[in-house]
Amino acid sequence: IPVRGPRTRDPSRKSAVLLRCNFRVQGRPDRRDSSRVALASNVSVSTSSDATGSYNRYEFDFGANFPDYPKFGVWPDAYYASYNMFGPTTFIGAKVCAYNRAHMLAGLSANAHCFQRSANDFSFLPSDLDGTSLAAAGEPNFFVELFTTTTLHLFKFHVDFVTPANTKFSGPTTVTVNSFTEPCVPTGVCIPQSGTGTKLDSLGDRLMFRLAYRHVGTHESLVAAHSVKPTTGPVSAVRWYEIRSPNATPTVFQQGTFSLSTLAAWMPSIGMDELGDIAVGFSKSSNTTHPGLGYTGRIPTDPAGMMESAANIFVGAGSQNGGLTRWGDYSSISIDPTDDCTFWYTNEYIPSNGKFNWHTRLASFKFTACH
Repeated sequence: IPVRGPRTRDPSRKSAVLLRCNFRVQGRPDRRDSSRVALASNVSVSTSSDATGSYNRYEFDFGANFPDYPKFGVWPDAYYASYNMFGPTTFIGAKVCAYNRAHMLAGLSANAHCFQRSANDFSFLPSDLDGTSLAAAGEPNFFVELFTTTTLHLFKFHVDFVTPANTKFSGPTTVTVNSFTEPCVPTGVCIPQSGTGTKLDSLGDRLMFRLAYRHVGTHESLVAAHSVKPTTGPVSAVRWYEIRSPNATPTVFQQGTFSLSTLAAWMPSIGMDELGDIAVGFSKSSNTTHPGLGYTGRIPTDPAGMMESAANIFVGAGSQNGGLTRWGDYSSISIDPTDDCTFWYTNEYIPSNGKFNWHTRLASFKFTACH
């Protein structure tokens, strides 16, 4: 049973990285005996810059536990991933893995180093490198989770495929942020749509893909975003952060909340171009409009914590009904490696009222000064 997962690209060789999770059955399936079912993460890496061409394909076994909600990040020494692990009846906790990138690019046998966290940890995001200025040799990958309404937790994952005993996952470092209120408490479902009583899930309990990393000049930055409840107006807005010096003393360099006057904004995805311009794509909806797509952004000379006016990508054409509430949580904004300026935003939309009839919308844009 395929599960939709994130797609990302490897900027060092312009490879596509395709992630797919699926069930793999050992022996005879038996719902009463979970040991008869093994679950795996299938990872495919393109053999060239042609994402429609051939792939090196790998399967990593997770036993009887389900690796839900996978998120990937590309890093110089590995492909890093996070999962929410579920047993037959309970949530186990977040799991983090590092996959042998060098071997996978070459089509060789590959292994993974993983750490299972407790149920206190949920929905980690691994850092995903943008640009040609790489992290320092040996620098760990960074994992961040939304921990409380005033804190993020930052972890460091260093992998050593030659000497496995040197692999370690350390942290957390607590990063204090401005207080926020999670939207749609307690059910998680409150985003309105036109023409239906069905509300959509904000998924405001987690950071949204990606945790974008950028080495800009003399500093390193991570940018992240999630949904919050604004103090006034619609039920959801976008909270975003720029965290600097993640490998030393992580500091919130700037943060802000971006809202629309009459529309809920949620499911944000954030990225940064080579000049340090930041863009955020998001879904938008209200009682009188179908779910659509928009974006906003800022340049480094804008006031700290402030985004510019929103721009429209797509006016919604239909609303999701039939009791289905999940929406667009595998959306992503990415940077085109050919110019390191163009943002590509991917999200879902519905062409007419219905269920299981979503389509994918792609949009691209860039800031004037970035060439």
